[in-house]
Amino acid sequence: MSPEIHRQQIALRLLLTVIAGGLLGMERSKTGHFAGLRTTLLVTLAASISMIQMNLLIQTNGKPQDSYAVMDLMRLPLGILTGVGFIGAGAIVRKNEMVVGITTASTLWLATVIGLRLGGGQVIPGSVSTILGFFVLWGLRQFEERIELHQLAELCITIAENRLAPQDLRQLLEEAKFHIKSISIAHDVSEHCKTFDCQVRWPSERGNVDILPVLTELEHLPGLIKMEWKSIGTAPN
Repeated sequence: MSPEIHRQQIALRLLLTVIAGGLLGMERSKTGHFAGLRTTLLVTLAASISMIQMNLLIQTNGKPQDSYAVMDLMRLPLGILTGVGFIGAGAIVRKNEMVVGITTASTLWLATVIGLRLGGGQVIPGSVSTILGFFVLWGLRQFEERIELHQLAELCITIAENRLAPQDLRQLLEEAKFHIKSISIAHDVSEHCKTFDCQVRWPSERGNVDILPVLTELEHLPGLIKMEWKSIGTAPN
């Protein structure tokens, strides 16, 4: 990398940065994510401009003869990566057992690194990284959709004592094609009732079609006091 850069080189780096950030950002916007085109493009531009600034200040790197201060230009891109880490952390949200926003945060991190490369004049690595990143986000989406996912839900049933045995509840759910991940039982002696807390899963392509019949059957169980069904989200098989 040449210590001196000219206007034409700066223009080329910024142009490639806009293309790279726009390509990644459009994919995010198209799929309805909050950190979409503008956010990704701004992050990529900020990283690229910081590297261009570092190139412009490269002559001042190190310790001047007439000063005790030492200028470390590498702190600039490192500070940019640290700042993007805070943005990425804000994009990750946890909803009960489901975590969303990890891919968005990873995209912002990748966009920052690409911006640093393009801003630093590493045109070929930056361009290749852009193509690979877009392929991962867009191309592998088709493959990921073919991976079998399961819907997750929590079922909590409070029922009068001796009206429902654990094996009967397990058999009822398994006959409805639900897989029981966990089941726990709490026995309230004073109220003469039992509480079953189950976590179940089923193939996501079935949607909610087969849920209603089993819930209706559970609602008509003799001695039922309370029943709660809470959908959690999806998880890999």
